[in-house]
Amino acid sequence: MVKHDAVIAFAGNPNVGKSTIFNTLTGMHRHTGNWSGKTVSNAFGVCRQKNTEYMLADLPGCYSLYSRSAEEEIARDFILFGNPDAVCIVCDATCLEKNLNLVFQVLEISKKAFVCVNMTDEAKKRGITIDYKKLSEILSVPVIPTSARNGKNLSAILKTASDLKENSFKKINYPAELLEAIDIISKPLRRFEEKISLPWLSLALLGEENDVLSAASEYLGYDLFSDSDIISAVFEARKNLGPEYKIQEETVGAFLKGAEDAAHKVIFNQPDIPNISADKILTSPVFAYPLMFLTLAVVFWITLVGANIISDFLGKYLSAFENILLSLCETLGITCFITDMLIRGAYGVLSRVIAVMLPPMAIFFPLFSLLEDLGWLPRVAFNLDGIFKRCSACGKQALTMCMGFGCNAVGVSGTRIIDSRRERLIAIITNSFVPCNGRFPALIAISSMFFSPKGESSVFTALFLALTVCVSIGLTLLASFILSKTLLKGEPSAFVLELPPLRKPQIIKTLVQSFRDKTLFVLGRAACVAAPCGIIIFLLSNIYLGGASLITHAANFLNPFASLLGLDGVILLSFILALPANEIVIPIMIMGYTASNLLMEFENLEALHSLLLQNAWTIKTALCFIAFTIMHWPCSTTLQTIKKETGSSKWTLISFAVPALMGLIICFIINILC
Repeated sequence: MVKHDAVIAFAGNPNVGKSTIFNTLTGMHRHTGNWSGKTVSNAFGVCRQKNTEYMLADLPGCYSLYSRSAEEEIARDFILFGNPDAVCIVCDATCLEKNLNLVFQVLEISKKAFVCVNMTDEAKKRGITIDYKKLSEILSVPVIPTSARNGKNLSAILKTASDLKENSFKKINYPAELLEAIDIISKPLRRFEEKISLPWLSLALLGEENDVLSAASEYLGYDLFSDSDIISAVFEARKNLGPEYKIQEETVGAFLKGAEDAAHKVIFNQPDIPNISADKILTSPVFAYPLMFLTLAVVFWITLVGANIISDFLGKYLSAFENILLSLCETLGITCFITDMLIRGAYGVLSRVIAVMLPPMAIFFPLFSLLEDLGWLPRVAFNLDGIFKRCSACGKQALTMCMGFGCNAVGVSGTRIIDSRRERLIAIITNSFVPCNGRFPALIAISSMFFSPKGESSVFTALFLALTVCVSIGLTLLASFILSKTLLKGEPSAFVLELPPLRKPQIIKTLVQSFRDKTLFVLGRAACVAAPCGIIIFLLSNIYLGGASLITHAANFLNPFASLLGLDGVILLSFILALPANEIVIPIMIMGYTASNLLMEFENLEALHSLLLQNAWTIKTALCFIAFTIMHWPCSTTLQTIKKETGSSKWTLISFAVPALMGLIICFIINILC
């Protein structure tokens, strides 16, 4: 492992700009959103200044080190046991008092820490004045004012970390009886004073926090549980406090009191929150849901109009390149089954995935990122929180569901912000219920052909897509409720959802980062499975038995079952073969209907519409197709992510089966009723 001159850990509440500082200093350009819970594991990066190389660690955002959530455990354990050379505690200048609670907790356990008060530009706009010198005196540690979005004073963080000495932070003003208990337990712990915070360790022993005590024992190289002197001291301290003494409440209360007292001494001219604000509208019972629907419709309309233009351009040039490759092979005299398989199969599928998938992603992801940076997505989660709780699920599932609109695999990874394993599994299983970017091309095509008036297709298609998304959200809630009453019984846990301030998004930066970090990332992952999938499809369509290809035999075999769902064998087979990438459902379907041995696309929707009508498509078929597009098994990338996140083949199989089963049932019902 490369040795670095210093290791700096960045701690702080969610949404204080901690990851933005980290990204700016390291150049990693990790995506940070205007909502809580974005950093759920440690990120590491290297930063160089002059002749010094720093290893920076971006810890998960958390409100406390005394809770039991995954975020808090990761942050706490790194500060305690990771031996960072300095801990930079990032605060939000617009709500400093709330942030100071964590500041006091970190200073309690770290001997080398300092404070960075970020978003000073936002505080200035709101008329908030902070006496940073006075705050530094109260805390007995350096305090640095910064504005991460503008890159102001960030270099001072590295300089302060380099010059940092052990802080002289005064002890937390615990109640007298609790201080006495801490002193009793601290006596047999003196030998560890240089390695770990004795007040914190004493409180952990007093509160019987066995998990963290086991980690502390491993860190110290000493079994704390087997030391008779320590056990006796803990017993004596508990006896003095009495059985009714609420240790955790008194501890948390001491931190909150310290934060309140400090804030009142250093914050001036803090304006009152206006009675009338944008949130009065965005979170109101009357306007919230119509605005959510309208916003989705506008996003889909922009995506639809823009993607059509770019897809046509890409499709033509990628197809032209395929012809160039074939001509080159003919010229060189190397035309054979294998070259056809590689060019027409692997490249053919890959090029179509790129042409169909890239344009809507390049528009949809940046638009969603702008809404995220604006602060709109947390308000969507807030509006949906109560509904998810009524379904015995966690309100944080609303956040992961929003991630799933871009990519279901990303949404599954985002479920790490949910603390309860039960609720996390519900979110994972139901995440694929919302249509991802890979399913939108098929939804757009079928909606435009069967459910939109001619001449106004883009507007009506956007509205229809928004309605489709609302239906998918409803199905997500239904499935969450069913799971919470069957496989994953339990009560919803409480959580605090912070609504960040609505702020002007950094348009250029957000667009560039979104395209690079989301669009290209997801596209690259899809491309890895598209090429092998192309080879399989080529083989199935070019190997013949009894005068018909294997793909034709498979479609005929599936036809009786598919007819019960309002579909046909070709449609059902297209979904099966498109397991690696949902983007190729329609090209496979065209190949099946035309009995071609190659993937095909039509230049316009009119030609596709005619082909579908020739193959007995009706409004009912289109409706069943849309229903099955929304509700069917996750793609292979999402399944791989589920296996990684759960570590279980069982839950991966359930995540495959639940949406597939619901999709089959819904299509069956539509087929009977229509």
